[in-house]
Amino acid sequence: MKSGLRVKKALLSAFAASFILLLTGCWDRLEIEERAVVLGISVDTAPPGAAKREGEISHTAEGFPVPDVHMIRVSVQIALPGKIPLGPGESGGGGKGSEQTVWVVGAEGHTVDDAIMNLQQQISGKLFFGHLRVIVVSEDIARRGMQNINDYFHRNPEVRRMAWMMICKGKAEKLMNAAPELERVPALYLMSTMDNAVKLGKFPENYVGMYWSNSAKQGQEGYLPYVELKKHQNIEVSGVAYFKDDKLEGMTKPFQVAAYMSIMGMNPAGYRGVVKIGGASDSVMVYATSRRSTIKVRMQDGEPIVNVSIFTEVNLEEKINDQITIKDSASLIQIEEQNKKSLQKETKALILEMQEKGADIFGFGEYVRAKKPGYWNARIGSKSKWQRAFKELRIEVEVDSKIRRIGMKAK
Repeated sequence: MKSGLRVKKALLSAFAASFILLLTGCWDRLEIEERAVVLGISVDTAPPGAAKREGEISHTAEGFPVPDVHMIRVSVQIALPGKIPLGPGESGGGGKGSEQTVWVVGAEGHTVDDAIMNLQQQISGKLFFGHLRVIVVSEDIARRGMQNINDYFHRNPEVRRMAWMMICKGKAEKLMNAAPELERVPALYLMSTMDNAVKLGKFPENYVGMYWSNSAKQGQEGYLPYVELKKHQNIEVSGVAYFKDDKLEGMTKPFQVAAYMSIMGMNPAGYRGVVKIGGASDSVMVYATSRRSTIKVRMQDGEPIVNVSIFTEVNLEEKINDQITIKDSASLIQIEEQNKKSLQKETKALILEMQEKGADIFGFGEYVRAKKPGYWNARIGSKSKWQRAFKELRIEVEVDSKIRRIGMKAK
């Protein structure tokens, strides 16, 4: 009997001891006021004389030598605790109010990690990237190479793969200091600009995680949005910034985004185009509403041929010339045929431009690798070889288009 009581007491003691362990969940807590919450970050080339101003934080003249690489400037947009309202306030949207919600501070360094460490030396709270929404890289830095930038953010466990990375015309730090009228927080305005561009069919869904994934593939190159800060502090999506390995090769025109999305069959479709149906002044405006595409690979004489079949549905939006009369189905067929020719010309021009650069942002190489593994293993086998083979790849483009709705009067 006594032995049974001893066993029960031992079990109760063990249970109490294990229960105490569950009460230690806050042993590593960190108050939000003790963190410097980073919402946006920019990377630029360092201004002249940065090496002279740099302190001996990560290297010294004796034991830890200075890296022999170009210096960069990293600026962060830090949320001010208690300053970002949770709902509509008296001050309205953005403008001057947005300057009071965030603090923009920067530092120079030889790498992103070095610059962040130099920046941390100036800030009391620990830099926290769990709420990072946008990463803006200047065009100059992107042309030098993105390897260090990708490596740092890829390895940082706090950085979400749903953040936006973008290439900026001019200085990227200007976007961190922007004061848009529609948003109190500039970084959130940048994020909403890209999110809404996806919803409106103006740009593909391409978060930083997707960019890293595409860049790592053997038969595909990565791409990012190319943006520009306008004089009214608004942001324009000016095209696609495409890469070869980790270096920026060039940028497309804004309308070429529609050509890329057509090739890839991406929806929603959100671009309008002018179609000529007669003389120079006989034009109508059409609006693409949906797309489909099929990409197939076949072999001919031992070489792969890629066939791209594109189908688009369009609405007839308006007549640019009031003298035009659309009175029968023959007129609609004429518009459809002209739209096919225009879209085929644009898509072929984009493919040719990418082939000249050796930048396969379409992922045709992945189709070849998946569908024709024997050819890939024997003739390609690496990304560098595909970059050369892509330049000579035969690509056939077929386009079909149908008008579904007429959004104007016939007369």
